[in-house]
Amino acid sequence: MLGEYYGTPLPEPPAGLDVVLEIDVQGAEQVIERSNGQVVFVLLLPPSLEEQEARLRGRGDSEVQIRRRVDLGAKELESGRHLADAEVVNDDVERAVGELAAIVEAARKREA
Repeated sequence: MLGEYYGTPLPEPPAGLDVVLEIDVQGAEQVIERSNGQVVFVLLLPPSLEEQEARLRGRGDSEVQIRRRVDLGAKELESGRHLADAEVVNDDVERAVGELAAIVEAARKREA
């Protein structure tokens, strides 16, 4: 959707280890379709679309890139929420990492 094409391999994690993929909603849809139910999809959200825009601006993205990403983010939010097993708001790194770790741990317990 952003004009870039990337491939995401469906890795075989080594026994006892997890694989974390940082991918967009379209990539997540493809991985989910091919995963045989062995995927936990966590939708990582900015605190707000305004904050997302400020972060993009702060890292030096062009106005065109910022507009495209914010517009796409708003569209992906709805479809991502329909797919997601959980959502984490990325407003505090330590808390967000803690939530992600708890989600992974809960998934491991379900599979055991």
